[in-house]
Amino acid sequence: MWYFSWILGLGLACAFAILNAMWFEMREDNLASALPETADDKALQRAAIKGSQKGART
Repeated sequence: MWYFSWILGLGLACAFAILNAMWFEMREDNLASALPETADDKALQRAAIKGSQKGART
């Protein structure tokens, strides 16, 4: 029955790792959206939009 505990342990460890990564990404997004935008951020957004529009035309 040792194999049952190994499978159960590996499954729980994988589930914990996935949930931890999802929580970290959600927390990172929330922190980034709470920060005020700077002029550099706005310039980067404009450049990204222009680049995506240029790629869509070709």
